[in-house]
Amino acid sequence: MPLHAQDSNPFTVEIDLQDQTAYLIQDGRVVLATPIASGRYGHLTPTGSFKIIEKERNHYSSMYGKIVDARGNTIVADADADMPVPPGGRFVPAPMRYFMRFSGSNGMHAGYLPGYPASHGCVRLPEENAIAFFNAIDVGTRVTVFGRTPRGRYSEESEWMPRGRSPFMDPRSAPPWWWR
Repeated sequence: MPLHAQDSNPFTVEIDLQDQTAYLIQDGRVVLATPIASGRYGHLTPTGSFKIIEKERNHYSSMYGKIVDARGNTIVADADADMPVPPGGRFVPAPMRYFMRFSGSNGMHAGYLPGYPASHGCVRLPEENAIAFFNAIDVGTRVTVFGRTPRGRYSEESEWMPRGRSPFMDPRSAPPWWWR
């Protein structure tokens, strides 16, 4: 069930698309910085000033997911809800746990971080950090999204991810076994 309605909170959120990092800020001080996966080209995360307009612990996408056959095997891993489904198959909505909506269908939520912008516009966070953000902020909390989404995928030689210092490769950030 979505949570609605509060206005004041000592926290704000800043999301840097260029650095692929989200910051939880309390009284002007960063209390948590986390790697993210923002929207990929064609589905860019919107920039600007927003407020959290909804929080939902166990949200599912109404637009994106996967198509599975009768045995549950994935047929289409990156499916839209309006794609044709073969007989015996079904559309499975993408889980978006700890969802914090800030603009239209976009929000922050727990999700897989491949090391580059990969979402349909949402801001994916490692689950433990999504929980921390979810518990700290309220509906009405200010969210500022800035910077330019980097082009292409990150690599070990990328200027955004120096070799040996990748915060994105934490195995705890991998998608759950049932979503692969």
